[in-house]
Amino acid sequence: MFEHSGLMKTNYLLERALDTESLRRKVIANNIANVDVPHFKRSEVNFESELKRVINENQRQDNRYPALMTDSKHIPFCRIRDVRDIRPRINLDYNTTYRNDGNNVDIEKEMVDAAKNQMRYNALISNLSHNYRLLKLVTRSV
Repeated sequence: MFEHSGLMKTNYLLERALDTESLRRKVIANNIANVDVPHFKRSEVNFESELKRVINENQRQDNRYPALMTDSKHIPFCRIRDVRDIRPRINLDYNTTYRNDGNNVDIEKEMVDAAKNQMRYNALISNLSHNYRLLKLVTRSV
């Protein structure tokens, strides 16, 4: 059903984005809770860049050359990845330090990130709700 309907694909992506925003909220809360812990390193959630990479790869698949694979151990030139395989990743930021005790949490940045996170979450909820209303309307008329 996922491949047949653009609306279902959009709903799936919106649901994954909501899951990601929930995870991001937990990570931001953890960063804020550990703002005074010496040597604590902040974390970030990475999802959008990987999603963009997979979408761009799938759009450019016309330019790919097929490989002749005569053995199951052959490695293909390229693997077409599915959007459903993308999962958010939590990355630790080891590269920065804002204080002498090694902690790299900037409370102002975390608060701005929390506000952005809440706005994205609300927008995603609104879009998903709208799509479900459309699906309900379509299924009634069929």
